Amino acid sequence: MTAELALLAASVVLGFVHIVVVSHLQSWQRGYRWTASSREGNVAPLTGIAGRLERALRNYLETFPFFAAAVLLAAVTRTHDWLTLWGAHFYFWGRVGYAILYAADLNSARSIVWNIPTVGILMIVAAPFTG
Repeated sequence: MTAELALLAASVVLGFVHIVVVSHLQSWQRGYRWTASSREGNVAPLTGIAGRLERALRNYLETFPFFAAAVLLAAVTRTHDWLTLWGAHFYFWGRVGYAILYAADLNSARSIVWNIPTVGILMIVAAPFTG
C-alpha cells in the first residue's frame, strides 16, 4: 500500500472521529432524548464548541470526496511521487489542524490553514499530468 492510500485510510478514520465527537457534543447540548428521537422538528443551532465542530465536520465532508478521488486517480495512474506524497500529507495533517483550530475558535488561523489541505488535493491531481 502506498503512503497516499494509507493517508486516505487515516482520513476515513479521521472522518469517523469527527462524526463521533460531534454526535456526543450534540447529545450533551440537546440531550440524549433528542439523540434517540427521530429528530423531526426544528431545533436551535448548536452553539459553542459543538457548533464549531459541527461546521468543521460539514467542511470535512465537503472536501473528503475530492481527496479520495485524487488519491484514487493517483493510484489508478500509478503516480507516486513527491507531489502525491506531500499532497496527501498536506490534506490529512491540514484537516487535523483545521479541526483543532476551529474547536479553539481561532478563526484567522483556521481560515489560513484551510488552504493547506486544499493545496494538497490540487498537488495530487496535478501529479499525473506533470510526470
